[in-house]
Amino acid sequence: MRVLIVEDDERLADVVARGLRQAGMAIDIALDGESGLEKALVNRYEVVLLDRDLPRVHGDEVCRRLAQRPDAPRILMLTASGALDDRVEGLALGADDYLPNPFALRELVARIHALARRSAVSTPPVLEAGDVRLEPGPHRATRGGRDLRLTRKEFAVLEVLLAAGGNVVSAEDLLERVWDEHADPMTNVVPVTVMTLRRKLGTPPVIQTVKGAGYRIEIEAAT
Repeated sequence: MRVLIVEDDERLADVVARGLRQAGMAIDIALDGESGLEKALVNRYEVVLLDRDLPRVHGDEVCRRLAQRPDAPRILMLTASGALDDRVEGLALGADDYLPNPFALRELVARIHALARRSAVSTPPVLEAGDVRLEPGPHRATRGGRDLRLTRKEFAVLEVLLAAGGNVVSAEDLLERVWDEHADPMTNVVPVTVMTLRRKLGTPPVIQTVKGAGYRIEIEAAT
């Protein structure tokens, strides 16, 4: 899952980003409303964490403009004010959820997963293909009841492939959805991650390489 944090407090943004990366998410950061809009219009994010009191472009305007898009990400407003009027106003602007600061990281992670499940292409709380099972919330993946010791990126790649339901996912799409904006588009990190994920999944092989197109879960092999 790829998430954008738009927060002018650089220290807070870094702390939140570190916690969300540990939860297996790909995180980009924007320190003002203008750069936040630019990133959100160029990249595809499932969720945007948005502060209201932003420099250059106010968070309310960022929210309004993003919410008007047909492919709008889910928007979670983060703010120091938890007053009812502020919450109502934020939701009226197009935000999907509202979380006052300070907040617990566990609650933030849970709310992000809940918002992602409400996206245009809804992701169920459990993804399965045959004997392969993945639970994004508790960050657990198994095959045949055996726990898979996956890295954060391996887990995220498996999540994207399972969510595709057997359809092909290109390496470019995996790079965009699992890694952040600093990933080199010429890197071989995607095939290397898929290779190690295949090894951990065991036999029979579950992930098929479709030459010139990308990767897909072989539903029959996973049964």
